[in-house]
Amino acid sequence: MKAPFITSMIAAATYGFLFTACDSPQEEAREEAVEHKADMLEKEAKNVRKDAEAAADANEKAADNIRKQAENASEAGKEDAEARADATEDNADAIRKEGERKADALEDEADVDREAK
Repeated sequence: MKAPFITSMIAAATYGFLFTACDSPQEEAREEAVEHKADMLEKEAKNVRKDAEAAADANEKAADNIRKQAENASEAGKEDAEARADATEDNADAIRKEGERKADALEDEADVDREAK
């Protein structure tokens, strides 16, 4: 009498586990949407880094041009040009740092979304 009861309990537990282990179509769709959102955030982070790097490179090129133009200037003009070039390079560094900060924040958000699945 006990054998069928124990077998029935084991079978019920097994079926219960199997049904709860399978994701419903809605759950699969939700996980896919979360994964897609995380992928898009990572792609956006990559683009933010790329754009920040391009802007910073342009600023550094502008600083180099300022220095080249100042070669034939007077001493006061050279000092002024050097100060402007330094400020432009500082701006390039700030652009890079801000781009990295934004990209890291986007990647962190993507990680949080993925962990929430």
